[in-house]
Amino acid sequence: MAGFSDLEAFANFMRMLAPPVPAAPTASTQHGSSLFGAVGCALCHTPVLTTAAAVSSGSYVSPSVALSKQAAHLFSDLLVHHMGVALADGISQGAAGPDEFRTAPLWGVGQRVFFLHDGRTSDLIEAIIDHASSGSEANQVVRNFASLSSADQQDLINFLRSL
Repeated sequence: MAGFSDLEAFANFMRMLAPPVPAAPTASTQHGSSLFGAVGCALCHTPVLTTAAAVSSGSYVSPSVALSKQAAHLFSDLLVHHMGVALADGISQGAAGPDEFRTAPLWGVGQRVFFLHDGRTSDLIEAIIDHASSGSEANQVVRNFASLSSADQQDLINFLRSL
């Protein structure tokens, strides 16, 4: 009987991994969640996407029921956006230019130490501010964040840390 190749076994393992579990909500994180949407972060970091009706289990003949029509709280639209000259890395990949990046999923961000595509910062506020520069689609969102009170900014950061 033929078994799975190492690649197939790894793909199945990754496909069936449970998502990160967010921390229990607090008044601060719930307020931060509403601010996340209000300032515009959720325009790209979409809180929930739903999988298709028949997600493949490695075979188009036998779709995985466990992965079909499931809510994925990954906080990404999985699209490529212009992020401006400050984040540009000079690397083009396929049709994506040097200032274009796929929206990074934020699930599990509270367990990360470094942020942005190149790990340039360990400060979430700096990571948010770094989204702004000439040509960035996030400029207005960063302005909205910057206009929040320091307490509201902290609640939004607490929300991100809870993911």
